[in-house]
Amino acid sequence: MNQHESLAGKLAVVTGGGSGIGAACCRVFAGLRARVAVVDRNIEAASSIAADIGANAYACDVASEESVAVAAAAIESAMGAVSVLVNCAGIVQGRAGPYDMSMRKWDEIIRVDQRGVYVCCTVFARAMLERRHGAIVNIASIAGMRSMPLHAYAPAKAAVIAMTETLAAEWGASGLRVNAVSPGFTRTEGMVSAIEGGFLDAAALTSTAALQRLVESSEVAQAVAFLASDAASGITGVNLPVDCGWLVGSTWHAYGGLPQKRDA
Repeated sequence: MNQHESLAGKLAVVTGGGSGIGAACCRVFAGLRARVAVVDRNIEAASSIAADIGANAYACDVASEESVAVAAAAIESAMGAVSVLVNCAGIVQGRAGPYDMSMRKWDEIIRVDQRGVYVCCTVFARAMLERRHGAIVNIASIAGMRSMPLHAYAPAKAAVIAMTETLAAEWGASGLRVNAVSPGFTRTEGMVSAIEGGFLDAAALTSTAALQRLVESSEVAQAVAFLASDAASGITGVNLPVDCGWLVGSTWHAYGGLPQKRDA
């Protein structure tokens, strides 16, 4: 059975599905004939995506156990058993030194980006474990794999990678797979705004990536769908970077930079 066939008819829940990579995941799953629950704190954004792909929309604060439990119960009651959970809800952070960012902001980012993933995993996994079947894909980041001046976001994403590994080991014998995807610099609305506002240098981002370009949201979504599908039935506990080769290319500046395009 290929990826397209194995997801058909299954119910996929996507948190942060109202925009960016989350919205791209919703579209890809719908295109693979999965049934989709679009979950977002912004119900208007979630409803817009849901209407576009023929899905259902739900409002939820991912860091609140009560809010997630209510959403999970509503989804299962209206749509049936959840087979796939994609944890994409998160707060992005701009560059800020340790003394330039308030602890209130630090707590907010950790609450959503780290605690929110754990809460959603544990709440939605209960029913999956009872059925002995399910797949969770957590959206981490290359920021969790390298040093970056993102003193809340990067540690939170590193924690997402770590919890992916620990939960994969915890729940594997019960039939539940847990994996992560770590996007690189991705062409989302937020990224485009940061570049246009002069906060990020597009040339610097692409010149250090092996493929010499930004990642597209749809490319991240395709990797998520693969890990959620039966095509990845033997894969659990992995962190898959989708970064256009930024991780392998970013250190080459010490040797004069990456090779330019060759004809042969």
